[in-house]
Amino acid sequence: MELYRHCVIKSFKHNGHIHRTWQQNWLVPDELLAPQHKAESMTILINRQTPILESDGKVWISRVPAVSFFIPGQWYNIVALLEEGGIRYYCNVASPPYLQGNVLTYIDYDLDVIRTAGGERFVVDRDEYEMHKAAYHYPKVVVDKVREGLDALLARIDDGRPPFQDHVANRYYEEWLKQTGEGEE
Repeated sequence: MELYRHCVIKSFKHNGHIHRTWQQNWLVPDELLAPQHKAESMTILINRQTPILESDGKVWISRVPAVSFFIPGQWYNIVALLEEGGIRYYCNVASPPYLQGNVLTYIDYDLDVIRTAGGERFVVDRDEYEMHKAAYHYPKVVVDKVREGLDALLARIDDGRPPFQDHVANRYYEEWLKQTGEGEE
């Protein structure tokens, strides 16, 4: 029996156009979720050297392993990038995730928050958000949800709430390597 299920992650823009596709991800089964993640019904996906398809058709391969956290109802998602110098969290302000079969989708609203391995945090891509807000005519409800999502994400980071726990992200990755034999050369 295969413990981890293959999934594709697709992000879209507000106008419905595809933004980016992560082609090889592995869904962490519910029985392996940490209690604090299970309590929030998180969907957790792991990838390593996954092909990433951009909207213009270009494909590139991710350079670092990642553990992605999607929380139902939340207007953000969190990606733990397992880099040599420690874990950097790349957080997307985005619509709540939708998992149908083996495809997880969300709408990317451009605003991103980076939490460095040293604990500093930065909000980036405000200009891109403002540009798309005007170009796509975001309705007030979306603008409000994006603002609320950014505020909730920053509070989660500042409070050190899950999933901003390096040892747990590392454990997911190590367990995946062990279960799948991916770490064996």
